[in-house]
Amino acid sequence: MTFPTSAPPVPPEVPASRPVPLRKQRDYRLLLSARAVTETGTEVSRLAVPLTAAVLLGASPVQMGVLTAATSLPYLLIGLQAGALADRLRRHRPVMVACDTVSAVAMATIPAAWITGLLSVPWLIAVAFVVGTCSVIFRAVNFPHLAIVVHDSQRTEALAGFQSAFAVATVAGPGLAGLLVQLITAPFAILVDAVSFLASAFLIRSIRAPENHTPAPPRGMWTEIREGLGTVAGHPALRALCGAGITINFFGSVYMALFVIYALNVVGLPAGLVGAITACFGVGGLLGAAVVPRLTGRYGENRILACSVLLFPVDFVIAALASGPVWRSFLLLAASAVASGVAVVAFSVCMGAITLRETPAELRGRVNATQSFMIQGVLTLGGLAGGLAGEVLGLRPVFWISAAGVLTSIAWIWLSPLRRSPTSRTR
Repeated sequence: MTFPTSAPPVPPEVPASRPVPLRKQRDYRLLLSARAVTETGTEVSRLAVPLTAAVLLGASPVQMGVLTAATSLPYLLIGLQAGALADRLRRHRPVMVACDTVSAVAMATIPAAWITGLLSVPWLIAVAFVVGTCSVIFRAVNFPHLAIVVHDSQRTEALAGFQSAFAVATVAGPGLAGLLVQLITAPFAILVDAVSFLASAFLIRSIRAPENHTPAPPRGMWTEIREGLGTVAGHPALRALCGAGITINFFGSVYMALFVIYALNVVGLPAGLVGAITACFGVGGLLGAAVVPRLTGRYGENRILACSVLLFPVDFVIAALASGPVWRSFLLLAASAVASGVAVVAFSVCMGAITLRETPAELRGRVNATQSFMIQGVLTLGGLAGGLAGEVLGLRPVFWISAAGVLTSIAWIWLSPLRRSPTSRTR
């Protein structure tokens, strides 16, 4: 996430001259499998948790907004500290395993509370906060860990692989969630997410690549945090990435906080079709993951990033326009979800590759945490704003406001050095 001074250490199984294809690298396959398993479980919970809150517990729009915000609030509370900690650690995998284990236990409490009659919206919010906290720490240590497992020339391909795992989960997860909700009710469907966290912990623990990360010398937590903040603020490309990410996630969180209620109550879609729209988002993600490595190889990450932001407003506008027969609304929302899936994957892959390219090894944890603090942390504000605005203004007007707001993400990228120099480093 800033300017590189040296290439990351290359594990013995990946020669610097000719890296082994990723599909043949055992450690990468384990890391990818862990990602695929946990993303599938997360997609089940992404539908099952709000359905539990809205249908079984009668959550209001404000409570739905708080529930959405609880997952991302830890980014604001500990995001920067987690990045400084990640740069200090010599070994990252034990922390990743611990985070997955705690998340599994937290998710398992939801069906247990439902059985005993203790489950409530505040309980769901508390679980979302715990899992969000583990996610912040996991992501902070996982980013520098990727450079240990994957050769620098394969990073874009590796990131696209992770996005494809996310996309597959987005396709399969909602269908699985819908089936499980019908068969065993939403609270028990969440058990799948708990099991997925445990499986991820086992897979990550099986990785053999030596963790030869050189820890950054401790100079005081806030001094190290300021270095990460200063690097992002002082680098034009990283600053633009951060600004665009904040814009997209804020208005995306407003959108997501209200989408389930909007689709069910305003558009009139049945719950099954709401899940199908989420699956269409995954189809778009698969398309994006399939073509992005080839396109970046030909045109560079910067150009593909600049094109991807042009697609973001589409989903918001289509959702705001949705009306009339259910079949027509579903088809429009499904098509826009595909476009949105392509855009998200293209933006995420290119952002990750550019950040790794521009950041020295000793700062990766802090710079990644700084970006996550801002980009993921703003989800909290977006969720709360969406819930409150939905109560005051109504659901459809909030979608139009979000559509107008996300347009500004285009300016962040197109007016930055990322637009003018598609492949070279910018400082």
